[in-house]
Amino acid sequence: MDEPLISREQLIAAIAAFLADRDDATLAGIRRALERELDAAGPDALRHLGERLARAGADWSYYPRDPLARRIHQLLADRVLEPGSTLIGLEYLAALSDAPVVVCANHLSYSDANLLEILLSRFGGAALADRLTVVAGPKVYSSLRRRFSSLCFATIKTPQSSALSSEDAVMPARDVARAARRSIDIARDRIRQGDALLVFAEGTRSRSGGMQQMLTGVTRYLEEPGAIVLPVGITGTKALYPIGEETLNPVQVIARIGPPIAADALRDRAGSDRRLMMDEVGFAIAKLLPEEYRGAYS
Repeated sequence: MDEPLISREQLIAAIAAFLADRDDATLAGIRRALERELDAAGPDALRHLGERLARAGADWSYYPRDPLARRIHQLLADRVLEPGSTLIGLEYLAALSDAPVVVCANHLSYSDANLLEILLSRFGGAALADRLTVVAGPKVYSSLRRRFSSLCFATIKTPQSSALSSEDAVMPARDVARAARRSIDIARDRIRQGDALLVFAEGTRSRSGGMQQMLTGVTRYLEEPGAIVLPVGITGTKALYPIGEETLNPVQVIARIGPPIAADALRDRAGSDRRLMMDEVGFAIAKLLPEEYRGAYS
């Protein structure tokens, strides 16, 4: 039998390094918990995770979640989320049923999707958490650590807007457009199959914490008949993994869900003007946030 691409000991060491600022007793407890989880999952699950880590992000494609990565992610959340972390607006999820859903949230951290998935799972939104597929830019797959985080849910790799990213600058504009079209087609197919698409419609993390203007291209994800936009406002994630740091910090994270918006009604009100459509979504998210987070939608 082939050796796994990542061993049990390598995975535990990598996760422990990410949590290196904890005291020795806490780290020892984390290691024991990880060992129990990996032993319960078995060598086949670890081998599958290693294969997924090697392939994730290799193409402009769809990448399903990995069950073992998700379980480890849930386990580590106990060491990251501070008391008071919660999900508000659970009542709005009942209206979603099996409708095509596009979740639009503000973007503060690489960990936003991970922490939103955790809050949904823990505070009554598990059905939506199980449906999550995240539209992810190339940076999400740029390191082993980030690829591991991306496997906690399904993702679709998409190029960033040329105005926001220099990483795709080496690609001819025609290739970027082709990759974007492919990711949109995949996303709409996943929506038709019942996935809830999570889009950070600013296109990149906010460096100031305040919202940036929504990208008009996000309206392409709203074209499925009967689609519903679910606005979500997130606070607290920025301090989890600050720019330039290599370890996680405990944080209090609050996600607020707003009233669902029918995409057809949104389009009608805007007269099919994509800028007006996305600005309405931006204002709906901003209403869920403290004033200092609202930025362009203050």
